[in-house]
Amino acid sequence: MLAATDYPLLNIFWSMLLLFLWIAWFWILILILSDVFRRHDIGGVAKAVWVVFLIVAPFLGVFIYLITQSRGMTERRMKAAQAMQQQFDAQVRSAATTGGATAEIERAKQLLDSGAISAQEYEQIKAKALA
Repeated sequence: MLAATDYPLLNIFWSMLLLFLWIAWFWILILILSDVFRRHDIGGVAKAVWVVFLIVAPFLGVFIYLITQSRGMTERRMKAAQAMQQQFDAQVRSAATTGGATAEIERAKQLLDSGAISAQEYEQIKAKALA
């Protein structure tokens, strides 16, 4: 119980606030560094300058980057999100149009009925589609 009296409630709140700010700071730093490395509009030298600036003068570097590049960061993130959404939509469309196992078995049955495949081949296709 001695430890609880040595560390008052306000000190706990203060420690929690500092921990939250420390985590938020590193989150912002990671976001900026990932944006710097994902950019295609600047070269390697400019990226290296930004990284050095963020390491040497972290507060100043973060604030300057956020002030000067915030619009570009937003546009790049929106383009990446749209590209991911389009890719997801294309995958869903391709999966929906194939029809799955039922459509594959139906096509195999049509081939069997037309005589293009044997009954054994039909069973293999059916087993593969159901697996």
